[in-house]
Amino acid sequence: MDDSLIEELRSILGPSGVLTEPRDVERYSRDALTPRGAFGAAPLLDRMADVVVRPASVEEVASVVKLARRRRAPVVAYGGGTGVMGALAPVKGGVMVDMGAMNRVLEVNPRNMTATVESGAILADVAEALERAGLMLGHDPWSAPIATVGGAISTNGVGYRASAVGPMGSQVLGLEVVLPTGDVLRTRSVPKGSAGPDLNRLFTGSEGVLGIITKATLRALRQPEERLFSTFRFQDFEEGYEAVVEMFALGLRPAVIDLTEDAEGVHLYLIFEGYKELAAAQRERSGQVCRSKGGRDMGPTKAILYWDARYHVAEGYQERRQKALRGEKPPQQGRAFDYLHVAVPVEKALEYRRRCEAIFKTYDIRTPEFSIWTEPELFSMLLTPGDLTKEGENAIAVDKALKLAQDMGGIMEYCHGVGVKLSHLLGREMGAGLEVVRAIKRALDPDGIMNPGKLGL
Repeated sequence: MDDSLIEELRSILGPSGVLTEPRDVERYSRDALTPRGAFGAAPLLDRMADVVVRPASVEEVASVVKLARRRRAPVVAYGGGTGVMGALAPVKGGVMVDMGAMNRVLEVNPRNMTATVESGAILADVAEALERAGLMLGHDPWSAPIATVGGAISTNGVGYRASAVGPMGSQVLGLEVVLPTGDVLRTRSVPKGSAGPDLNRLFTGSEGVLGIITKATLRALRQPEERLFSTFRFQDFEEGYEAVVEMFALGLRPAVIDLTEDAEGVHLYLIFEGYKELAAAQRERSGQVCRSKGGRDMGPTKAILYWDARYHVAEGYQERRQKALRGEKPPQQGRAFDYLHVAVPVEKALEYRRRCEAIFKTYDIRTPEFSIWTEPELFSMLLTPGDLTKEGENAIAVDKALKLAQDMGGIMEYCHGVGVKLSHLLGREMGAGLEVVRAIKRALDPDGIMNPGKLGL
């Protein structure tokens, strides 16, 4: 990168706002996707950013983007670095924009039941600020202690309460976005409009290719009067699945719903929240449904343990990352090499599972865990290979399973976005829709500087 560009960046942000040391640049050029997990996209992870900047205001972000556009330098936004698909990989180098300094909770409004926050705010910090006002954030993923608001919006992430309140995008009322031209777009913070397309949705799940989110107004929920727990055990996954389908057909929406088959058997974890009459009624009717499908009531204990442990993965990841930053060798991880999150129509979900098992058996891949999380269409699988060194064969098996979901009328990923890892399959999923996205990209980003190489753009 031209040294004059770095000097211009320093004139905007000051010396402390521009990082060029190789260790800093490498740190900000990666998320949680490893080369082994990236399969065929692994070479794209080798490219580092040329410089890291740390703006403290929307004005500084806009100035950086305007400069980058003039100099035709790629720009990539960095949130918490917790993505698992390589969405922030700077595949063409350029300027990495760390949003970590823009992390304030600007306003909590109990009357409007909203929180206005900067995009670099950690989800857990937003939740804590809301809790002090008797409110809570609807989006509550495993990564809440380490993920940012902007990252969650950019991937339209799914959290534990999505069964009742929907994914992160459903919590967004208004956005402030720096466009690839450096102009600032602000949408109005209301639940619904009918004057044209919903621009909030345009940036939700777009992985930062259309602009940098700098601020969001989020819907808040009142802290529940009651939180009740239930656990049911089923003889097989099919019985549990039929119980989940029937619950949703009746209109039951537990705050948390997780049907998991693993070494301990098949368990359905249910958590009910809200005003006390609603929580009690949902628990009672859900229990009736589960028992009618062969479920055995195991009481609340397992669901309580499940709830209390929901952040353990994030805490472990944070510990490993801190050790890596200190130069310590991270502990050896388990043999699991991938976790697939697909969505398929209800009528095809069980068939999809059976056909996936046949695929994985052919490639000597075990599936120690199957689960339905938040909705009956959302199907997840943990994969463990017989031989980790057979990366090519493992990648082929994963692609076959993801393509099968697409061919059965579903999608290949409901939770984490596609990043660089799955972008090669996006065209066969979106069809003509991908050209629509490309047209939008050309209109908003005529110079192609904003997170290039993502979403097939």
